[in-house]
Amino acid sequence: MDKLKVMIVDDESRMRKLVRDFLEKQNYQVIEASDGEEAVDKFFADKEIALILLDVMMPKMDGWQVVREIRQYSRVPIIMLTARGDERDELLGFNLGVDEYISKPFSPKILVARVDAVLRRSGAHGNEEVLESSGIRIDKTAHQVTIDGRPVELSFKEFELLSYFVENKGIALSREKILNAVWNYDYFGDARTIDTHVKKLRSKMGDKGNLIKTIWGMGYKFEPDPVK
Repeated sequence: MDKLKVMIVDDESRMRKLVRDFLEKQNYQVIEASDGEEAVDKFFADKEIALILLDVMMPKMDGWQVVREIRQYSRVPIIMLTARGDERDELLGFNLGVDEYISKPFSPKILVARVDAVLRRSGAHGNEEVLESSGIRIDKTAHQVTIDGRPVELSFKEFELLSYFVENKGIALSREKILNAVWNYDYFGDARTIDTHVKKLRSKMGDKGNLIKTIWGMGYKFEPDPVK
């Protein structure tokens, strides 16, 4: 299989090298851009870029404008990297069509895990219609779930929620991120609706429901069984 191509856009060369090294270890092909204008030029010159890691604060053209330029023509997955932790910035990013939003400093391993997850959701990996972890098998095409070989009946949202957890296994997910990914930001209800759905999902999963860990004051994390 050809390597998927990721473009990292950051005006700090050390940051680009750090991210590049971790991505290349996971068999990604990486190209770099040091400012927004260079990023736009390289993106439109290369039709094989599968995902963009994009810093916000850059010379010539900032990350927001890069997103605006690219979103006029493409739905390529974009993960924003920023030192700013303002919720308004995060909401702006999602409103512009950003797929993920990661604040600096971050763990490179977690960054790579999120790149994997976003590319799986986008279908870029091609053969990821079936997810498996700890005896849980999710067939996204058939919309079926089995646990240790037994079929489990889930509602549409429960199915989407479990899929999102397994796609992001080992990653702590805030309620806001879950809400954006599973319900989208056009949902105006209480984010605590996630708690209700998680409770129902856990009960339907039996003992495997314990793999969905509560991160108090934040959200949830799916922790795979280490022996499976």
